[in-house]
Amino acid sequence: MTVPKRFDWEKLQQFCSDVFVNAGVMRDSADIVAASLIQADLRGVDSHGVVRTAIYLNRIEKNMINPSAEILIEAEDDAIVLVNGNNHFGAVVGTKALDIALHKAQEKGAAIVGVKGSNHFGTGAFYVLKAIEKNMILLVLSNASQTMPPTGGIRPFIGTNPLAIGVPAGEEEPFILDMATSVVSRGKIIVADQKGENIPLGWAIDKDGNPTTDARDALEGSVLPVGGAKGYGISMFIDILAGVLTGAGFGKYVNNMYENWDEPQNVGHFFLAIDINRFMPIETFKLRMDLYLKEIKGEPKANGVEEIYIPGEIETLKEIERKKNGIELPSKVVEELIEIGKRYHLDLLNATISQENEHREALKEC
Repeated sequence: MTVPKRFDWEKLQQFCSDVFVNAGVMRDSADIVAASLIQADLRGVDSHGVVRTAIYLNRIEKNMINPSAEILIEAEDDAIVLVNGNNHFGAVVGTKALDIALHKAQEKGAAIVGVKGSNHFGTGAFYVLKAIEKNMILLVLSNASQTMPPTGGIRPFIGTNPLAIGVPAGEEEPFILDMATSVVSRGKIIVADQKGENIPLGWAIDKDGNPTTDARDALEGSVLPVGGAKGYGISMFIDILAGVLTGAGFGKYVNNMYENWDEPQNVGHFFLAIDINRFMPIETFKLRMDLYLKEIKGEPKANGVEEIYIPGEIETLKEIERKKNGIELPSKVVEELIEIGKRYHLDLLNATISQENEHREALKEC
């Protein structure tokens, strides 16, 4: 039996939202979570896309996520706010924190919003793109559960704690840096394991501290920090701001969503929004950014290099292509989503792009 692999992004997003609604999530929250997952797939960050649907649902079903929680402002002073997500979906908590940060920055010129009591919140690009639409610069930090050792260690202690920065431009594509502080996000190793593929040497070590190309051994061991001790230090700094400072979990106190079924994750986030207009008119800034980006892209290229890309540009090109031609998913993920659909009385096959609808009847017969 051949399963379809390519899906219309809007229909797939609607499917995911409907799944969460049928699992007891309010529609507005379901829409946010689904949008976060689909945007990750559109931009080629498949490790944070619909592959996460099943674990999110499992966390709801086992009361490890509370989709009905009230997100509260615990402290507020001028341009600084502390938000308690009360164990709601990370993407919903993050979106609330972002809205507060952008509003405060417009009022005060800059704003910092710390978050505790959250969960995995998707990609940082999901938030910085929204800030760019508002002509704001945004820095987003988040901590994560233990997957990475301190430099010189062999046991996971800190997360692959990601950071994202978004800066608007004019005619050029915006600057969007969205990265984990590991050589690669653990999610990409999970995807490789699902596909039965090896990983490049240097991504991870096994549980005994030995370099490995086996995705399964890597998942039982640790991913490695990008840039060695530098990535380790940056990851610690993020953990301090997003975890220690906010009152969220940090280090071993950020619970693993795949392994801990007794306690909420208690992930922490940190948002810093800057109103560009407080420095200069936004159009002047965009002209300066365009000049800067064009000059970088016009630099002499190394042998074999066709184009110099700005951070985020490749992902934007992928998003354009996938919106046009569909999102391709691994067979294992498709099969998982089909089963999820059956459980929640929904048909994933409605999301397939037209040229693959011929598989529909064959799948039903199976």
